[in-house]
Amino acid sequence: MPKQKLSKKASIAKKKRDLTKAKSPYRKAAKADSQKKRRAAVKAGRSVGGKDYDHKTSTFKSVKANRGNDGQGTKKEGKRKYKIKKWKKARLKWDLQ
Repeated sequence: MPKQKLSKKASIAKKKRDLTKAKSPYRKAAKADSQKKRRAAVKAGRSVGGKDYDHKTSTFKSVKANRGNDGQGTKKEGKRKYKIKKWKKARLKWDLQ
């Protein structure tokens, strides 16, 4: 897929929005959880090279398969459908306010 063709002003604004979203409490919790699961899987001898942890199905999937709600698109997808521990739900609820 080719890179988006954005004006300089739009590109700067997008970079700022993306960074803010990436640093949200939900994304931080999801990233930490993924790293924890990945370390545990490697320690258990599982091959997770080239795979991402899918919080929705609680499995490791290829990077390609872990995008866009398994081909259904992201409009039908919601955070409430993900399997998240209670402390993460509290952080997510705070993040959405």
